[in-house]
Amino acid sequence: MSSPQSFWIDDPAVLRDRLPTAPARVGLDTEFIRERTFWPQLALVQIAVERDDGIEVLLVDPLAPGIAEALRPLLADPAILKIMHSASEDLVAFGHACGMVPAPLFDTQIAASLAGVGGGMGYQRLVQETLRVALPKGETRSDWLRRPLSATQLEYAVDDVVHLFALHDTLAGKLDTQGRTAWLEEDCARLVATAGNMEGDRWPQLGGRAGLFLDAEAQRRLARLLRWREKYARQQDRPRSWILDNELATLLARDPPADIDALQRRLDAHPKAPRKLQQVIWQALTTALPDESEMPISRGEEPDRKQLKRLQQAVAERSAALGLPDGVLASRKWLEAMVEGADWPGALGGWRRGQLEPVLAPLLDRAGEPATGSV
Repeated sequence: MSSPQSFWIDDPAVLRDRLPTAPARVGLDTEFIRERTFWPQLALVQIAVERDDGIEVLLVDPLAPGIAEALRPLLADPAILKIMHSASEDLVAFGHACGMVPAPLFDTQIAASLAGVGGGMGYQRLVQETLRVALPKGETRSDWLRRPLSATQLEYAVDDVVHLFALHDTLAGKLDTQGRTAWLEEDCARLVATAGNMEGDRWPQLGGRAGLFLDAEAQRRLARLLRWREKYARQQDRPRSWILDNELATLLARDPPADIDALQRRLDAHPKAPRKLQQVIWQALTTALPDESEMPISRGEEPDRKQLKRLQQAVAERSAALGLPDGVLASRKWLEAMVEGADWPGALGGWRRGQLEPVLAPLLDRAGEPATGSV
């Protein structure tokens, strides 16, 4: 492949001029900073486009006025395939900065997993193993908000998108041959929908194990606190743990203070507590959620280990038969939810159900039966 041309763009008019009219596909990546904020701070956008004489990379400065608006039509166009690698946080960064999550998406990391190439592979390794091209690591921890960017930063940024077309061609071919293109489309559409969810998880208390062993009332209190924290962190653009850390939230839910003065004393005694937010924390803790009656309540028990092991073994055997990496078909968390009675939770409700239901349904029907023999 010939060396790509690259252009630094910090003018919306230049960006519009250099973007081809409705290309079939673009390679897309971002550099962002997310150390002191809730939202990723978009610091650079790399767009690979195909020209008659080779690949061109547009290095777009999202800090420049008007750039975010100029990017929006490209991100929103359903006729343009966006090829990205491990895109989850990039999608969130685009959604926040540009008000648009790019779609349709072809995520090369997901594609590699579904094609049996490897699970959770980084871009550098995937390029090496698939295209036999060695890329330097270089600027992974660089300050992308500084201006001007260095020559090595710009080179690294170009490398991050210039191979996406070749990866797409190779992986799309594999998926098509295997009859798994629809699997990828479903998983990528789910990723886009998740990134576009501006409300956060409906039941955030289910995301951590500590909250699962609280009694029902404490679980409700924890859900209230975590829902409030999510909304407040998004509004203030601060990391969740800076607002209210998980340990303190769980303690307040398990052993709630009797009144707001008692809450203040608890906050004063905790080194990372948001002492000035006692009023809103008290309100969150004591105010029922409008949909609280629909909240799933954990039984506060470890899942049946024998049952879980049977499911894991069945999933492992099915994964091996399909040539899929471990964890792609079903995570332990999803299987634990099924042992507890959930009906094909999360991504298991899609194409994975078609692959797993014939082998898992008989095992789930046996839940609660005494085990016979080894597992």
